[in-house]
Amino acid sequence: MAGIGKGAVFEDMLPMMADKLGGDGLIRELCNGFQLLMDKDKGVITLESLRRNSALLGLQDLKEEELVSMVKEGDSDGDGALNQMEFCVLMFRLSPELMEESQFWLEEAMEEELNYPMC
Repeated sequence: MAGIGKGAVFEDMLPMMADKLGGDGLIRELCNGFQLLMDKDKGVITLESLRRNSALLGLQDLKEEELVSMVKEGDSDGDGALNQMEFCVLMFRLSPELMEESQFWLEEAMEEELNYPMC
């Protein structure tokens, strides 16, 4: 999926945004992106709302099959739309560098927890 159209833009931008904004700021920005793309009546990103609103995030050059693919890849519950969590997970999946950092943080936290003396 990272090879889809503007996917490389997310790969470049998300790590930079994470460094600049921190974790909480990045999540806020992802939530803002979700709000821009979602169908206001349904509260989810549908293929139609993605088509209609993608230019707001600079994604106007994505082809129809790329939009369909984004929704399919992110739709983990199979309802044909992206809820906020599915959207955020998809954005992280489009950014392998952030996924590697997240894996590192998780492994570091687990190692610290395992080495912490029990009472």
